[in-house]
Amino acid sequence: MDKVQKSKRYQRIITQIEELIQKTIDPLARMSTIAAILHHKFDYYFWTGFYRLVEGELTVCCYQGSVACLVLAKHTGVCWAAIDNKKTLVIPDVKKFSGHIACDSRSASEIVIPIWKGNIIVAVMDVDSKELNSFDEVDVEYLEKIVKLIF
Repeated sequence: MDKVQKSKRYQRIITQIEELIQKTIDPLARMSTIAAILHHKFDYYFWTGFYRLVEGELTVCCYQGSVACLVLAKHTGVCWAAIDNKKTLVIPDVKKFSGHIACDSRSASEIVIPIWKGNIIVAVMDVDSKELNSFDEVDVEYLEKIVKLIF
């Protein structure tokens, strides 16, 4: 899918998400809906979900895909790197990322977006693909918009 097609798909998805999540202010319900929609709308999304910071631990919640790691080792892996660096990370090849946590060895590339509540990171959105180089600036732009809809 080229970048124009991908942008148009994300725009349609954002409209769909906005309509669905207005029925609740519960962030977990919103995360569940977002994960389900995104996971089924993009062929290259292999694992789609969220990890929340719970008492200092990064704990899995709402997701679609294979079984996830329940708690991620502190300050290790892409999810913690996104939190520690306070920015979205796109990893074209997870095998080249030092400290990568392989919850499923089939994952080849990854994008992680920090989720802010006010000025505090409270969670991350994590998307894995079985293909290398799956994520680009279009994914960054729209996924950053989508996670802002949670709170």
